[in-house]
Amino acid sequence: MKLQLPANINLPKFSTVKFYILPVASLFGIIFVIRTVIAGSVPAPVAPPVVEPARPPYASFVAGSGIIESISENIAIASPLAGVIKEVYVKAGDPIEAGQALFSLDDRDVKAELEVREAQVERAQAQVQDAETQLSLYQGVNDPRAIMKGEMLKRESILAIARASVAEAESQANATKTTLERMTVRSPINGRVLQSKARVGEFAPAQVMTNPLMVVGTVSPLAVRVDVDENDAWRVERGKPAQGILRGNTEIQFPMTFVRFEPYVIPKRSLTGESTERVDTRVLQVIYSFDKNDLPIFVGQLVDVYIESSK
Repeated sequence: MKLQLPANINLPKFSTVKFYILPVASLFGIIFVIRTVIAGSVPAPVAPPVVEPARPPYASFVAGSGIIESISENIAIASPLAGVIKEVYVKAGDPIEAGQALFSLDDRDVKAELEVREAQVERAQAQVQDAETQLSLYQGVNDPRAIMKGEMLKRESILAIARASVAEAESQANATKTTLERMTVRSPINGRVLQSKARVGEFAPAQVMTNPLMVVGTVSPLAVRVDVDENDAWRVERGKPAQGILRGNTEIQFPMTFVRFEPYVIPKRSLTGESTERVDTRVLQVIYSFDKNDLPIFVGQLVDVYIESSK
């Protein structure tokens, strides 16, 4: 028997294109995910280092990080008195000699005070001359009965007081001269100005400053302060040579001569930035010296140091 559908029932019609869209889109999505996973699992190529790492020149060595400083150590210059800077006589890089003026403070008030002190000295000296004249007149009397003995003693006492006043006035004047001299800050050594923060018109406090007004030092030869990890400190031998390698250019290398140990082991302050570096360790500081010659090296630069060791 043949089944007959009602004439008013319509079956949905699907085109062939619409029927295949969803499976094909799913297939492309799966392929895309697979390729993405495969591409992500491939390790990225290692980028070449910007600068070749330093290579130790010795078969057995102790490595350390060093900072270049002046052989006299960097001397921070401060003002012994508080005041406004009147004049700066040197600039960074200038050679200096011991006793040379570096900068001076406004000294108008001190000069005015010195004039007052010198006037007091002149007045006291005049009083001494007057007392000496009076005493000489009394001493010139031939008849001792004409002058009372107490009056002679009084004149001698007045002269002694006048002379003491002169000594006091001269002492105060000398103290003011010393203050005036201290208002000109001078170099303590022969060397070079490494840094200058002193500016005309700025106030110079009489205290320890985080950023000193000036930094001076002897730069011939230069020195390197090497931090050696406390675990390797026992391997560093007195008098052993070392090689310094400038960071940023491993071709700039220079031999160094042992100077001394800093016998006090301190907490580590200079960090190299390596991920394996410990910051809770202590270091032994070893001082080496070297001749700069024509090398492009400046105070404050970091260097990699290799110290020869037989241990």
